[in-house]
Amino acid sequence: MTIDFEKMGGLVPAIIQDAETRNVLMLGFMNKEAYEKTVATGHVTFWSRTRQTLWTKGETSGHFLNLVDMKIDCDNDTLLVRVHPVGPTCHKGTDTCWGEENTPLSGGTAQHSDALLFLSELQDFIDRRKQEMPEGSYTTSLFTKGINKIAQKVGEEALETVIEATNGTKEHLVYEASDLLYHLIVMLTEKGLRIEDVAEELHRRHDPEWDKQRREAKAAGKMK
Repeated sequence: MTIDFEKMGGLVPAIIQDAETRNVLMLGFMNKEAYEKTVATGHVTFWSRTRQTLWTKGETSGHFLNLVDMKIDCDNDTLLVRVHPVGPTCHKGTDTCWGEENTPLSGGTAQHSDALLFLSELQDFIDRRKQEMPEGSYTTSLFTKGINKIAQKVGEEALETVIEATNGTKEHLVYEASDLLYHLIVMLTEKGLRIEDVAEELHRRHDPEWDKQRREAKAAGKMK
């Protein structure tokens, strides 16, 4: 990751986001040293413009920002830092520096929302497996075998899921459905797609006009 520290005199804005709830917690600034310390320690560290020194969030309060990952924007001058916060983020005792509660953005219980958000983390993990291909990894072995074997595995897991749905228990159904979803994400990744692409398609279909538009498009195709 190439970061342009020179554009703002050695600093870049660091937007801090909860990796689970996706809420923005605070905004800080990092210089190269703060960035490197964040990577080395796993605790988000900033450069204090008022004190002119490094400071690790939580070093006095214990309310650390545990690093999940960092991404750079399109201009290479702003960081998006995803974290698992320990306690409130703001020095005034609130969850965020805007006085908001750090609750899940989507509907449902916090537990279910966090679990759904994990799918994106799982997708990121599988993406890294495909890029790095570490030895001894089951996911690596799937990518090594190629799309035909991956698709076959998805079919096998789908059959096992159907069997549990018709003749098994709820616990076994969840287990087999999890295997199916995992292998489906691997297959999507092999084809250059992500699970979010499927979610976006489902979101489009949720529009009441979707089926009407699909029928009109199909009819127009037949007329050509």
